[in-house]
Amino acid sequence: MTPAAGTASARTKQTAPAKGAGPLLRAWREQRRISQLELALRADSSARHISFVETGRSRPSEEFLLRIADHLEIPVRERNALFLAAGYAPHYPETPLDELSTLREGLEQLLQGYEPYPALIVDATYNVVAANRGIAMLMDGLGEEVLTAPLNAMRLTLHPRGLAPRIRNLAEWRGHLLHQMERQIALHRSDALRELYEEVAAYPVENPGESAVDNSPVAYVALPLQLDHDGRTLSFISSISTFNTPMDVTVAELAVETLLPADPATVKYLQSLLP
Repeated sequence: MTPAAGTASARTKQTAPAKGAGPLLRAWREQRRISQLELALRADSSARHISFVETGRSRPSEEFLLRIADHLEIPVRERNALFLAAGYAPHYPETPLDELSTLREGLEQLLQGYEPYPALIVDATYNVVAANRGIAMLMDGLGEEVLTAPLNAMRLTLHPRGLAPRIRNLAEWRGHLLHQMERQIALHRSDALRELYEEVAAYPVENPGESAVDNSPVAYVALPLQLDHDGRTLSFISSISTFNTPMDVTVAELAVETLLPADPATVKYLQSLLP
């Protein structure tokens, strides 16, 4: 799950690359477990040319870099690093969200329209960019140490002074979140994300909870988040949305998380909060 309002800019630190685009391309290709021949076939190139680029014998064109980056599914921020290593200007701008007024207004309307159900927006390192009143309601009473800026969804959820003690199926939900972060680290190679993972994975787990699925009469369609709140247990299913074909680093790293009520009791309680 994830938490409430505030603003924070994500600047994922990257390990300094070796000189030239070749070593970076080779690292991404090997990480994706694709051979030079397979990549050449996908990208309408030749294994010989890809080999020459990776070893520094040929300088790749900008068009070639874009095509290869698409086939290797290289994140937008890392594509800029690839262009810089090849001696080109960054291909994608990185515009502060406050300057993307139309997008920001649309996202805020989306969050408000989802009320009373919880929803929020996070950046590449799970810092909370915006959240609605449904999220604020769930955060009521959390410790000050997790509410200091920048608010971070993973800290808010897994910290012992955050939501963790209220999560009835903490072992399952914690495992789900850590696995999600592991997948993102493999995709993005972000030092900042790895540091966050190591921090939250080291939090003590005082009460791991029981299996929500095994102890509920509800037939869940996905792993639910079961959360104690105000003397009742609320159940949610999480959905995460990102932008298709982003052309800006900031936009590429935004994710909208919505918490859909997973049972009739949760629906009834949340709707009772409407004015």
